[in-house]
Amino acid sequence: MAKRTNIGGLLLASVLCVGPSAPGFGQSLDLASTRIVDLSHSFDANTIYWPTSPSGFELKQLHKGMTKGGFYYFTNTFCSPEHGGTHLDAPMHFAEGHWTSSDIPPERFIGPAVVIDVSDKTAVNSDYMLTPGDIAAWEAAHGRIADGAIVLLRTGWSARWPDKKTYLGDDTPGDASHLHFPSFGPEAAALLVNERHAHMIGVDTASVDYGPSQNFLVHRIVAEANASGLENLTNLDQLPPTGSIVVALPIKIAGGSGGPARIIALVPR
Repeated sequence: MAKRTNIGGLLLASVLCVGPSAPGFGQSLDLASTRIVDLSHSFDANTIYWPTSPSGFELKQLHKGMTKGGFYYFTNTFCSPEHGGTHLDAPMHFAEGHWTSSDIPPERFIGPAVVIDVSDKTAVNSDYMLTPGDIAAWEAAHGRIADGAIVLLRTGWSARWPDKKTYLGDDTPGDASHLHFPSFGPEAAALLVNERHAHMIGVDTASVDYGPSQNFLVHRIVAEANASGLENLTNLDQLPPTGSIVVALPIKIAGGSGGPARIIALVPR
């Protein structure tokens, strides 16, 4: 149970201890000495959606300006598919009978960040998939990934946003059969959610499966473990391999398969 107090004008939060890969958990977190990193792209007309999505993000102004009552008022309406831009995949997205967006326990949306950087490998192979060997090398340097972690894969692809062709590898409308971008491999995903019990995995590309995938094995493996996926992240280069806390809060859509999310990381200064 998290506990909040205000001491000397500084907000301090006592955070649940979840393992050795989360330094500072179980201790007081001084927000004055914490840097907040936004891991989310903004939603607008340029937001990238899966090529087969029938629509994108739409924002319509309802009112902006003075009212008859003499005060300023501004409001919009928006429409968006669940899966596009920075968003969360609920387990039900690929596993029947598993958690929907509104079923996911709220404590699953916060956890210690593990950042695995493969940007050197993706620079020479746009279809690179994370391997168990990559995870072993990371653990040799930083320690075993703790239960409940949020594992983020840095490929460097967010620098290509929002150019759809360079980000997805192809921009043919309605066709997702010629995509090229890196992500998790099935064996690595299985290790993370079944053996390390990660609550979430996330990536700075359009999918937790690499671009050429047609069977979406990573999605299926993660969903069957009742874990969630975070897609289209950004600013992962601003996070250390360990020590940060991720907060990933999607829109709470009743019975949803996922939804747009505002995701941040709390990084010690």
